[in-house]
Amino acid sequence: MVQRVTLRTRKSYNTKSNGKRIVKTPGGSLRYLTVKKAASAPKCGDCKIALPGVSPLTWPFSTTSQHEYSHCSSVLQIPALRPRQYAQISKRQKTVQRAYGGSRCANCVRDRIVRSFLVEEAKIVKKVRNTP
Repeated sequence: MVQRVTLRTRKSYNTKSNGKRIVKTPGGSLRYLTVKKAASAPKCGDCKIALPGVSPLTWPFSTTSQHEYSHCSSVLQIPALRPRQYAQISKRQKTVQRAYGGSRCANCVRDRIVRSFLVEEAKIVKKVRNTP
């Protein structure tokens, strides 16, 4: 037999922001529990990988311990939060201290710097070749 559960809120449509799951209370009755939208980690704008950056000690809403990732720094990432929580944490926790920090990964920044340098060198070579 199907378990019947009554909505306790006024919004009955199956929208992205109105996710529900059924939980059994200690009294044995079934209730709807509102599920929050999943947050996604910030990604590099060029190569689309999750941005690495901060230590677990600075993760504000994290349940990971300090020793869990102490052996490997490549696992550490900028926290995946909803926009409201990003507004509540400090700038230091949202970014890394580098050009394009928090927007591009280190490899893509290096590629941009090298590309810019080579373009400038090509301009100089072209200028030298064209002067009589």
